[in-house]
Amino acid sequence: MIGPKGKYAWTATVGEKGQIVIPKQARDIFDIKPGDTLLILGDEERGIAIPPKGAFAELFSVAFQEKDGERD
Repeated sequence: MIGPKGKYAWTATVGEKGQIVIPKQARDIFDIKPGDTLLILGDEERGIAIPPKGAFAELFSVAFQEKDGERD
């Protein structure tokens, strides 16, 4: 499938245990290795997203950012 530069689409089959295999090209592009932990986001209207594994730090930084004047 040819798409805009840097944009990809793959298919994956869900096994009996609910597992999917991430296509090799996707693992290579996003440097996904065995044992990596991935964040799965879901929205009933928009679907499922798997952000890049570096998104953990950014997400937690935003989630736990102190607001002006707030302290524990």
